[in-house]
Amino acid sequence: MAIYKSLMRKPAPRAAACWLTARYIRLVRALGRWSFEGTEIPEKLFAANQPFLIAFWHGRLLMMSEAWPYKSPFNMVVSQHRDGRLIARTIGHLGFGSILGSSTQDGGTVMRAMLRALKNGECVGITPDGPQGPRMRASPGIVQVARLAGVPIVPIAFAARPSKLINSWDKLMVPLPFSHGIIRWGKPLEIARDADEAAVRATVKLLEDRLNQLVRDLDETLGLAEVEPAIAEAEA
Repeated sequence: MAIYKSLMRKPAPRAAACWLTARYIRLVRALGRWSFEGTEIPEKLFAANQPFLIAFWHGRLLMMSEAWPYKSPFNMVVSQHRDGRLIARTIGHLGFGSILGSSTQDGGTVMRAMLRALKNGECVGITPDGPQGPRMRASPGIVQVARLAGVPIVPIAFAARPSKLINSWDKLMVPLPFSHGIIRWGKPLEIARDADEAAVRATVKLLEDRLNQLVRDLDETLGLAEVEPAIAEAEA
């Protein structure tokens, strides 16, 4: 691990790692048997010229690019941290944009960038438990953006068998070649522009519950071990 971290501080190994990761994602997609469920949900929003936010857990981000065959521009919010920049560079190889920033350090800047993208008719993806967790617990930022922009949030998840769960805070799922994978869109959530703080909290909880249910259902369908959300502070 120390050797890896040392290498990732150098520009050339970082660039190579991002290129290889992007190629691996496309290879897994090409060699595997993948199905896409709920695609009528984003297609209906596109038909109405309605931009939207896409929410997925950090641990299930690896194959999210493969859920987007659409012409509409897609931007993903990633942190300014080294790992976030690696993600940004990787998705750049796959043809997607990124919004760099931290919800804890420069949340206002990130929020303004997201609102500009949505106003321009673009879609924005965000991991509500990123960049550092707790795992599978939603933070309120995405809901606040949806309220200000007047756009829906569409949850999405994937699972694959066989796959490997990385021993990291997010339990990142890495599908293996020749896997059977499912990418599933969930029912959109909406929040009124004049929603109060109680309504925001309720929507955050609803988003968290829907994302976790998507993951549970997919893992159960493929016979995978359940990945538990991290213990929330209120439960500790």
